[in-house]
Amino acid sequence: MATMNLSLPDPMRQWIEAQVQSGHYSNGGDYVRDLIRRDQEYQERRAALNQALVEGERSGQSARTLAGIWKTVKARHGLDKTTQHAKHGLSQTA
Repeated sequence: MATMNLSLPDPMRQWIEAQVQSGHYSNGGDYVRDLIRRDQEYQERRAALNQALVEGERSGQSARTLAGIWKTVKARHGLDKTTQHAKHGLSQTA
């Protein structure tokens, strides 16, 4: 593993020391490595989201309506009235 020396303002150094003292990290290096890992994951998710947005934009306009999309989403997650009534053994008029 390579070594890197960093210069930090006192408030940042104190923050790192507090994180170590909290018991969540064994030393400052562990804390910094965790921050870098989290940032890498964030950047990967952000790039994937951006790519999905670009692909969506390039795919053109959907023939689906907003109401139709919401109906599909609600049905998928069991949030439509028909599914709710059926789950509870109720008729649709109840």
